[in-house]
Amino acid sequence: DCLKDMWFRFDTFLVLCMVAETWILPLVTTGGAGLSNLSILRLLRLLRLTRMVRLMRAIPELLTLVKGIVAATRAVAMVLVLLVI
Repeated sequence: DCLKDMWFRFDTFLVLCMVAETWILPLVTTGGAGLSNLSILRLLRLLRLTRMVRLMRAIPELLTLVKGIVAATRAVAMVLVLLVI
């Protein structure tokens, strides 16, 4: 059933590209010169954000949850800063 979902296929494609870019290409190319040609793959990852935006519009409670997590992260970071001082 998951292979019929286009978002699942897209995510799988992005993961395979990331694995190839991160682990396989450095072994094949020397000096990393070939990695600049694959910057378009990095741009494809940004398309995943559109999926998140669609999900946020469909489920407004999720946006409230994310805002709460951001606020909590900010509070924890301030406590960490105070502990370091």
